Amino acid sequence: MARQLWRSAPPSAAGFGLVELLLAMVLGLMVCGGMIQALVGEGQNAQRFSWMVRERAHQRRAMALIRDDLERATAVVGAGVAPDAVSCGLAGRTPVLQLRVPVSTGVATITYSVGAAPSGIWRGRVLMRCGPAYRLDGSVNPASTFQSLVVLDGLAGDPTPWSGCGQLSGGQVLNSSAALPFSACLDPVSGLVAMRLEQSSAVANGPARRVRSEAVAGMG
Repeated sequence: MARQLWRSAPPSAAGFGLVELLLAMVLGLMVCGGMIQALVGEGQNAQRFSWMVRERAHQRRAMALIRDDLERATAVVGAGVAPDAVSCGLAGRTPVLQLRVPVSTGVATITYSVGAAPSGIWRGRVLMRCGPAYRLDGSVNPASTFQSLVVLDGLAGDPTPWSGCGQLSGGQVLNSSAALPFSACLDPVSGLVAMRLEQSSAVANGPARRVRSEAVAGMG
C-alpha cells in the first residue's frame, strides 16, 4: 500500500504568530491614542476660542455702556480726590470710576466698582454700576432711583498689572485701580478716560484663560 506523506505548511502560510499579533495591537492602540489626543486637543481649542469670542463681546458691551455714561457726564472724579458718596452702597467693593451726570434733581454720581458678586449666580468678581435705571428701550431714565447693576462678571482674580494708562498721555490712575481687573485713568487736561477690562477662566491642568480689552473715551 502506498504511503501518504504529510508535509508541514511553510511558515508563511501559518498566519500571524503571537508576537506579531501583540505588536499589531500595540501599534493600533498607539494610533488610536494619538487620534483621541488630537481630537481632545481640537475640542479644547474650539472651547477656548468660543469662550474668548463670547467674553470679548461681553466686554465690548460693557465698554459701550461706560462710554454712554461718559458722554452724558459733566465731570469725572479725579485722582487723589475723595470719592463721592455712593447712593447704592458698595458692599465691600472698590470704586474705580465715578462720573457726575445731570439728573432731574440736579447732579448725581454714577459709580463703577469692582468686588465680590452680590449673589451666587455670578462668576467670581464683578464690575457693578450704581446709576439711574434703564427704560425698556435701553435708554437711561434720569428721573429714576439709582440702583446697582452687574455689568460684567468673571473678572480676573489675579489681573495683570496695568501700566502706562493704555498709552494715554498724561493719564492718572484712578483709585489705585491699576492692580484691579477694571482699571481707569483720567487725563485732567483733555478729559479723556482710558479703561482696561480683564477676565479669566480656570482650566484644568493648564494656565488660566484670559481676555482683555482697552478703550479710550471722553465726556460730551
